[in-house]
Amino acid sequence: MPRVGIVGVGKLGTYHCNALMQLPQAELVAVYDVNPEQAQTIAKKFQCTAMSSAEALVDAVDVVGVIVPTTHHLETAKIALQQQKAVFVEKPIAATVAEAEEMVDLARTNNAPLQVGHIERFNPALQSLDTHNWKPRFIESHRLAPFNPRGTDVAVILDLMIHDIDIILSMVKSPLKDLRASGVAIVSDEADIANARLEFENGCVANMTASRISQRKMRKMRIFQNDMYISIDFLQRTSDMYQLLNEGDARDSTIHLGEIDKGKYKKQIVYRQPAPAETDAMQSEWLAFFDAIENNRTPIVSGYDGLEALRVAMNVLDLIKAGNQ
Repeated sequence: MPRVGIVGVGKLGTYHCNALMQLPQAELVAVYDVNPEQAQTIAKKFQCTAMSSAEALVDAVDVVGVIVPTTHHLETAKIALQQQKAVFVEKPIAATVAEAEEMVDLARTNNAPLQVGHIERFNPALQSLDTHNWKPRFIESHRLAPFNPRGTDVAVILDLMIHDIDIILSMVKSPLKDLRASGVAIVSDEADIANARLEFENGCVANMTASRISQRKMRKMRIFQNDMYISIDFLQRTSDMYQLLNEGDARDSTIHLGEIDKGKYKKQIVYRQPAPAETDAMQSEWLAFFDAIENNRTPIVSGYDGLEALRVAMNVLDLIKAGNQ
């Protein structure tokens, strides 16, 4: 049973502590925060030890959760990686691409497992789908949220859009060929609403919109590929699939919407809504990390995945800044 310590126990760090306490596969043994009173409060709540420094915490655990502000991700993760401790770091992986590259290199050099907290990869709506057979041709995503002063120190690309960037990169698995972006700062000093168009070498195109000045929340993605349309609602944790199947291939759980002639054989138009897994996304990402550590496998959201998502996000930011100038 791995001993886990969390560095940074603000609001998000507390969520991670709570998720870990629900898992019999691990033991939360220590927390550290730059605010000693907060660390003591959280340690008492979760019946673990409040450490006097990040170094002391790393010495006492097997797995370190880095839930500090993004600007401190590298310096905190470095302490653990240099001691060959497994590190879970919240998204985005780092404040800059150079810092992310250094973190990934540290993990590789020290043979230390590194997972990035892109939690939407573990959303039950996405988990219910068989992504191995996907060959997307066009993807459209909308990630909208009402204004909240928290998080406005960074652009909406790093706050919201990066979730969809990571998911799309994991789906398409093709080098990026072209990138276009635009965005506007409305209520903060950084872009509050943005749109990006990604074109991949295999021909797939992804169109992403992110906003934190919306009247209502929306976290939806639509995937179009040959013979299939998939709609994912990350907020409601549901997914809908519309598919063309050969006669006789439709499952009992599908709803038949009609048929069309396509080539030599008729195709059935079917609909199904896969049952979402009854899981908690934050618990699932920790369980996946523990499994990767135990079986010496690359984590589902590896440090390299986090680096590539950040690289695209930063390119989007640069294009927006150049366009606005």
